[in-house]
Amino acid sequence: MRFLESISVGMRALLANKLRSLLTTLGIIIGIASVLAMIAIGDGAKEIILEDIQKLGGLNTFTLYRVSTKLVGNRRVPIRSKEHFTYADVLAIEATCPSVKGTTPRLPAFSRVLVLAEDGSNVRAGYYGVDENYIRLMKWDLQAGRFISENDVDKAMKVAVIGSSVATGLFGGASPLGKEIKIGSTSNQYKHTRRTERFTVIGTLIPRGRNLKFGTNYDEQIFIPVTTMQQRFTGDDTILQIVVHASTVEAVPKAIEEVKAVIRNRHRNEDDFFRIFEVRARLGSLLKISTVLKIALGSIAGFSLLVGGIGIMNMMLVAVGERTREIGLYKVLGAKNSDILLQFLSESVSLCSIGGLLGVGLGVFAGKGMAHLAVRIVKVVPAWPAVFSTQWMLISVSFSAVLGICFGLYPAVKAMRLSPIEALRAE
Repeated sequence: MRFLESISVGMRALLANKLRSLLTTLGIIIGIASVLAMIAIGDGAKEIILEDIQKLGGLNTFTLYRVSTKLVGNRRVPIRSKEHFTYADVLAIEATCPSVKGTTPRLPAFSRVLVLAEDGSNVRAGYYGVDENYIRLMKWDLQAGRFISENDVDKAMKVAVIGSSVATGLFGGASPLGKEIKIGSTSNQYKHTRRTERFTVIGTLIPRGRNLKFGTNYDEQIFIPVTTMQQRFTGDDTILQIVVHASTVEAVPKAIEEVKAVIRNRHRNEDDFFRIFEVRARLGSLLKISTVLKIALGSIAGFSLLVGGIGIMNMMLVAVGERTREIGLYKVLGAKNSDILLQFLSESVSLCSIGGLLGVGLGVFAGKGMAHLAVRIVKVVPAWPAVFSTQWMLISVSFSAVLGICFGLYPAVKAMRLSPIEALRAE
């Protein structure tokens, strides 16, 4: 019996029992579909995390922020230092740190305020004092108009760039460019703040969504020159946060040391009045969660494959019992043991491979369905991507074929070892 003939005989045997073959492959189909769907959801979570990190400026970003307390032992104590960041610190870091690509100040209002349009429309929004580098370093594009310029910062101009939700809330579908808005004060947040200030809208930003780490909705933010923020709202030269972008992700540790040295040099060797939030450090913990999620869910789904493989072995053992006389006849007619082995192995591998292909199709469908369900459960994200990798699909089908060999080998060996005389005597 030739090689191709052995495979052909095995395939005809499967086609002769279509329903039984399909039911036997169900375990493989469900197992492959489950594993593929779980991996797609896990990789979707990883994509959400990476996208969220991009909203913070990317992996090469770290932020210096002013603190008022520090941890001593098990309790927090006030920091007595009178030091604080200034805009001169921002310029010094960018000018003297070789590992730094760019810096931008960030002076936030920590509570949302009432913002009014000329026609009386109003929204609640947060506002930030920034400079001309902010949009470039945060990798954020304009929808219309322009961003804050160096001239706006130098002259403390009363101009504003608004998020998409603020634009829609105040102006509907009309262009907000050139229109005036009034930004209300926050209650007692800044000592010298006035009740309201008028600003001219010079630009709008494309939708960016919500940051999962801090819960900030970027589309509900307004950006004004940092110097205007200081003159009109805070009444002093304090900068609360400095966002620093290293030249590369690998250069972040070196950039942090360079920035610390600059701050110490400019602030009487004091460095306990600020802390550093490093975006890169956050990635490791979040990706560990994503990996654990994939391993846990994938392991559970993997049990389906084990059950499916046992089902394949059971069916092949039944097939050997049903076709004992046929095996004996083949051997009498000159079939070798290797031909019998190949015939039954080809049946097992074919069953598992077909099951794997059907499982991939079902897995794509199930993954998209689970992603849609995940958005309804985890309502903080507008969409949960189901990421399907061609590599994992090929691995799934290949693994199915390997399962066919593993679970079909024992029945095939049992068939191969049958004595022709005893096989022909079987009822």
